[in-house]
Amino acid sequence: MSETPAPPRRRLFDRAAGVPTLLAEGSRFEGRFATRGPLTLAGEVVGDGEVGGLLTVMPEAHWRGDVLAANASIAGQVNGDLTVTGKLEIGRTARIRGDVRAQSLAIAHGAIVEGELQVTGAEPVVRFEEKRESRME
Repeated sequence: MSETPAPPRRRLFDRAAGVPTLLAEGSRFEGRFATRGPLTLAGEVVGDGEVGGLLTVMPEAHWRGDVLAANASIAGQVNGDLTVTGKLEIGRTARIRGDVRAQSLAIAHGAIVEGELQVTGAEPVVRFEEKRESRME
């Protein structure tokens, strides 16, 4: 009996492992935020933060402060510097006001970044058109 292969997982959000910390829509956190694993943000964070796994900022979410993450998928707003030690995907609904630094970067047409973009890895920036409905919308 052959097993049906899993569908391809192309997007960074699709490859998230583990159970993320969830800050739900309508919630607000103020202060320094830190988690060792992934974080899905649908609410608001005011303060600097560090995320040891995948940071997912949903379209309705807002982070005000500087952020350091292992990987990130941004569809909402970030007001502050964003540093990603691995892969960063910026969706078409993203609005970032601050400097962005990542090892690798994919950015959708329609995304807005008001700040300096710096890619630290050897791969070129990937620009893409979102052709399917995002899980983040």
